Amino acid sequence: MRQAVAGLDTPYPIGSLLPAVFQEDPLAMRWTAALDEVIAPAISTLDCLAAYLDPRLAPADFVRWLAGWLGTVLDENWPLHRQRAAVAHSVRLYRLRGTAEGLRALIELVTGGEVELVENGGVHWSTAPDSALPGEPTARLTVRVTVPKGEPVDVAALEELIVAEKPAHVPHGLEVVER
Repeated sequence: MRQAVAGLDTPYPIGSLLPAVFQEDPLAMRWTAALDEVIAPAISTLDCLAAYLDPRLAPADFVRWLAGWLGTVLDENWPLHRQRAAVAHSVRLYRLRGTAEGLRALIELVTGGEVELVENGGVHWSTAPDSALPGEPTARLTVRVTVPKGEPVDVAALEELIVAEKPAHVPHGLEVVER
């Protein structure tokens, strides 16, 4: 149940909307003032709805709720600025999901570092039939993350993230380097 917020007045007092006969009644005015106090937070929220839907401005608990709306999983251990960035970029990251660019962007967002992906595949075209295929016959991926010195990185969580985002048949290696 929503609680009244001390000092928060409503811009739309109910008592002023009543007919004059009720505005002269002290009981009716006290009763509507009590209602004003209770619904003032809801009115304030609705008046500021655009800010609540912007992950850069929303209250911390609402950022996690926005993440749920978008299907984004946030790590509770991340600092608030990183959680806000994850929600703000989630639509772009969904669009890039399954690509090397998407994996790189996601890892950069999670770690705050620079990411280098080394893969052995490739794309090539040729006008000559039976030309050599690019890359190597066995797939593999190396993820190298360079983070600022002293910046903590949860390697186990990063491993889980890479496993969830890369193609299942591609083995990977992870290197975390401090600069």
